[in-house]
Amino acid sequence: MEERTAGPVEWLAPLAFIVCAGWVIWHLPAFTLTFNPPADQSAYDNLAAIHARNDVTPGMAGLFGGSADLVDWLAMAGIVVFLVLGVATVHRAPMEFQDWTRFDRFAVFIGRVTMMMIVVLTSVMLYEVILRYAFEAPTLWANELSLWIAGFVFLCAGLYAMQQRSHIRIFLLYDVLPRWLQRVCDVISTSLIVLFAFALIYGGYGEALTKLHRWETFGTAFDPPIPATLKPMVLFIVGFVAIQAVVNLIADWNAEPVVHTAADDIDQDELDRLRAAVGAEGTGEMDVTRGAIQGNQSHRNGERG
Repeated sequence: MEERTAGPVEWLAPLAFIVCAGWVIWHLPAFTLTFNPPADQSAYDNLAAIHARNDVTPGMAGLFGGSADLVDWLAMAGIVVFLVLGVATVHRAPMEFQDWTRFDRFAVFIGRVTMMMIVVLTSVMLYEVILRYAFEAPTLWANELSLWIAGFVFLCAGLYAMQQRSHIRIFLLYDVLPRWLQRVCDVISTSLIVLFAFALIYGGYGEALTKLHRWETFGTAFDPPIPATLKPMVLFIVGFVAIQAVVNLIADWNAEPVVHTAADDIDQDELDRLRAAVGAEGTGEMDVTRGAIQGNQSHRNGERG
């Protein structure tokens, strides 16, 4: 896949996707009331009350004989449009995994969405800090919204980490094995991931669907639907992680074996800063760790004093 610097579309598409997805998630009770209303009257009334309280556009009439209005449907369509656009326009960044396939585009786009969600999360926290400490007017929603977004960030980052092969792995025995035996280990580990995903989805599907259908909330002043949305999201992401693991296995099957050494943990930027700190003549037997350099600088400053 082509490597290039991210353009405006590559960042605007994930941001627009987040806006549309956030709108749909917040108004999901409207779609539930439209297509799958609770059979129990008290549950129906409770869901309708939640929708009436949270509806951002209460003056608009629902379409197709339901509660979802025009903006809700446009946001739903926007999810599909910006997902397709984002997957089609995403490009590999210089620091990302080198070997891409067309099946990796979705995971990398979700990675871009995750990055933008971190920006949104930081903005919410900064807004709350300013209001709380500068104006002494804290919000009722910033803390819960931060937790809600952080949950999505944590889950989506797992899919991106799987695609990037950046999850925690132990190579001590793996590197010394012949390539055919490494492939056997890869098949076993991928099979365990798929088995775990199947067991989790099979065992958690009923609970997640129940929480989503009755729109279980967090029980705070802001009362966001964290349980109703994150429970199903766990199952979706675990399923996608299992699919990505299979994609990785197929893509890496004929790849050359990678030998991991201690040099993989060296930060080149840190080395460049150390070289700049000690000069261009080389270090010889000098201790060029950051602590030693800072200690020497402090000692010299003390002598000057």
